[in-house]
Amino acid sequence: MKVIIVGATGFLGSEVLRQALARKDITKVVAVTRRVLAENVVKADAEKKMENVVVKDYDVYDEKAKGAFAGADGCIWTIAITPMRASKTPWEEVVRVCQTSTLVGLRTIFESGPANPFRFLYVSGVSGERDQTKKPWYHTQYCLMRGETESQVLAYAKSHAPLIEATVAKPGLIVDPGNLGQRVLSMGLRVTGVVPSVGLREISKAMLDQVVGGFEKDPLLNADLVRLGAGA
Repeated sequence: MKVIIVGATGFLGSEVLRQALARKDITKVVAVTRRVLAENVVKADAEKKMENVVVKDYDVYDEKAKGAFAGADGCIWTIAITPMRASKTPWEEVVRVCQTSTLVGLRTIFESGPANPFRFLYVSGVSGERDQTKKPWYHTQYCLMRGETESQVLAYAKSHAPLIEATVAKPGLIVDPGNLGQRVLSMGLRVTGVVPSVGLREISKAMLDQVVGGFEKDPLLNADLVRLGAGA
């Protein structure tokens, strides 16, 4: 199986890449990044399995990138600007990165001739609100925009069914078990019930399993990701 990982140098994307390269049921990985992956990111014996496609940005794709996308069976899209960063970034740029780039990327991959069916998994967040009539209390504009992006991804897939299958992962706080500070924060959030959390290895395994084996449902909520990633 050939899988595209967009944002393979990020916090989540790098773990998805690590696990994808270790799986025998994934035979080819296309790691899409804005900078060349460091030599120590992957072992030498994985180099033939992985192709690093470096793009100017995630809404700009040249012919080389399109060629790498051809025949892909699935994609995990991890690119976004977090709510905290969004508050310090011009809104037009937030929309470009979180929404425009996602739709441009999905359309470009589809036009490049992926496998049939092609599975697209979009990583959003627990706060993304698809119902545009609602007014979330937390980062209202941001949450509505992320929810709108979810709906646009699903609508594009529906309009190209059965060639494209899509789902949205909606995690809460993604926690690196090797980071003590994050573990303490996660425990506090779970106790207070403010924000659910999922381990970095758990969500990565869950998403890869879904892309390889088929989507169980939409959306994949935080509890689903914890359950599906159990034992990671």
